Amino acid sequence: MKEKGRFGDYGGFYVPEVLIPVLEELEGAFYRFYEDEQFVAELGQLSKEYAGRPSPLYYAKRFSDYVGCRVYLKREDLLHGGAHKVNNTLGQGLLAKYMGKTKLIAETGAGQHGLATAMIGALFGMETKIFMGVTDIERQSVNVHKMKLCGAEVVDVEGGTGTLKDAINDALRYWTAHVRDTFYLFGSTCGPHPYPTIVKHFQICIGKEARRQSLEQIGRLPDMIVACVGGGSNAIGIFSGFVDDKNVRLIGVEAGGRSLSSGRHAATLVAGRVGILHGAKAYLLQDEEGQVYDTESVSAGLDYPSVGPEHCLLKDTGRAEYVAAEDEEVLDAFELLSKTEGILPALESAHALAYMMSQKGKLSSEQVAVVNLSGRGDKDVSIVEKRRPLEQ
Repeated sequence: MKEKGRFGDYGGFYVPEVLIPVLEELEGAFYRFYEDEQFVAELGQLSKEYAGRPSPLYYAKRFSDYVGCRVYLKREDLLHGGAHKVNNTLGQGLLAKYMGKTKLIAETGAGQHGLATAMIGALFGMETKIFMGVTDIERQSVNVHKMKLCGAEVVDVEGGTGTLKDAINDALRYWTAHVRDTFYLFGSTCGPHPYPTIVKHFQICIGKEARRQSLEQIGRLPDMIVACVGGGSNAIGIFSGFVDDKNVRLIGVEAGGRSLSSGRHAATLVAGRVGILHGAKAYLLQDEEGQVYDTESVSAGLDYPSVGPEHCLLKDTGRAEYVAAEDEEVLDAFELLSKTEGILPALESAHALAYMMSQKGKLSSEQVAVVNLSGRGDKDVSIVEKRRPLEQ
């Protein structure tokens, strides 16, 4: 198993000995069930009737007029729960059920993964705990309330900066003491093997649909695919449908925070160095002594100092490009999509839109971009209002 789960030199399996048997159990169950006829049929039915797949591909004409090229939005924001996260929680939750687990735990930053896990806990009648940093609890209070309405317990994490990194730390600690009956429903394509592989598998539906829809609606493949990157699940999900199409640019947009020059950001692939965090080898924001930097972003879901191992390989090979969008650019994008299309994007997704806005005047009107609109922005309205109060 230690040789598996590698993306080039990245990924792997760096965990306490107590977790090795449970990760091996998880790996075995995944490979036993992920192609099982009954499992696939049940997941397909739930994805359609509960989550609302397939999500549409939408031509954002007025936003396109501003940017100067044709911009299509992959509308993951329309799924149940308001984000792509339900794709993964349905898949892992069903896997937990097939494994005979009775309890779920999860970590969350923006609250979308926590909410999606709480929904699935309610759906399957499983006791659910969500670990969330106190900083994120304050700025994502709406999602916290929704989780509790679904019957989940939200566990306050006060250590560190009170953000996603700290929530993962506490969730892993809890899991080591409760491995027998508890399934850790990990939220992104990072962490120890087999999680990057499992989460990718349950998110590739985004890329498969987007590729098919592009051919049907546009008549060809897009020139570029753009997605925000924190841990990296929504980006890997949509990139996977186009990674073999060498003429399609893959662009991941990280969180630049208030400014890259300030040193307080979450642009791991832009500014990080290779290290190990949360059981995997990947690019990491750290100092020369290996101390992990505190990160900062207007979007709680991208406020993480590492990234999934497959993104690291895509960066090194040059197959994908990674850039950063700063907070003010992200807020501009949130406002522009809202005013031009009547669609409020999640602040995470607004990073991808901010990149498109930065390309204004640089692209021809015939070029086509597909942006993964990974979540909706209801949860972020209060944050935007604090940063940019509306005129009375």
